[in-house]
Amino acid sequence: MENCTMGGVCEEGLFSRIFTQQARSLRNYLVYKFGDSEKANDLTQDAFAKLWENCADVPEEKAKSYLYTVANNAALNKIAHKKVVLAYAQNTTASAVTTESPEFVYEEEEFRTRLHHAIGNLSDAQRTAFLMNRIDGKKYHEIAELLEISVKAVEKRISGALVSLRREIGRI
Repeated sequence: MENCTMGGVCEEGLFSRIFTQQARSLRNYLVYKFGDSEKANDLTQDAFAKLWENCADVPEEKAKSYLYTVANNAALNKIAHKKVVLAYAQNTTASAVTTESPEFVYEEEEFRTRLHHAIGNLSDAQRTAFLMNRIDGKKYHEIAELLEISVKAVEKRISGALVSLRREIGRI
């Protein structure tokens, strides 16, 4: 209660009531949205701390939306930061740990470029089925259900993709 003047949600009883009414649903919202209960607890606590810091500026009828907005923005900022950290880690480990010869690194990069080009040359149907299988790790029957086609059609698409990729990459 340090430097809050009365007004907004600065009255301790009112703030306590808002906490009691909103804390659980805010935490659940964050868990459902971002899937991490530990971070949801932290973000909920941070949102209420921010509400208390700005209690004089937030009227009672706006407290709920203020809490959800603050918590959601903080979670999105953490996700964006995590993406930056991961991208940096991938870039530095890929370039810093190279013990291979420069020729090997060049050939590997050239192969990667050709592979991406070859995948890009597949038909949409082949590319979709192939990537769902190889990247997402989905089984043929799962792909068939998602694409609403038969398992045989999935087999044919992936087989055609492999033949095309072998032909394209075989020229390397």
